[in-house]
Amino acid sequence: MTPNLLETLAAILLGAALLIALVRFVLGPTAPDRVVAADTLTVITTIAIAGLALVLASPVYLDVALVFGVLAFVGVVAIARAIEGGRS
Repeated sequence: MTPNLLETLAAILLGAALLIALVRFVLGPTAPDRVVAADTLTVITTIAIAGLALVLASPVYLDVALVFGVLAFVGVVAIARAIEGGRS
């Protein structure tokens, strides 16, 4: 199945967003900048997995995207708490 123009445009924009977030992740001057960039990268990856489910017409990828999104959220919250100092 060949992707149409809109799917191709969405893939290009996702790639551009991924590169911008990756640059911020690598060059971020502070740890909170890197945490926000990591969260952005996980959101972009989740969207890409959901888009893959649409292109391949396979709903199983939606389950994968949901689990990945939840695990990524928990990971980012844990990293943010560790940076903050782990106060209770």
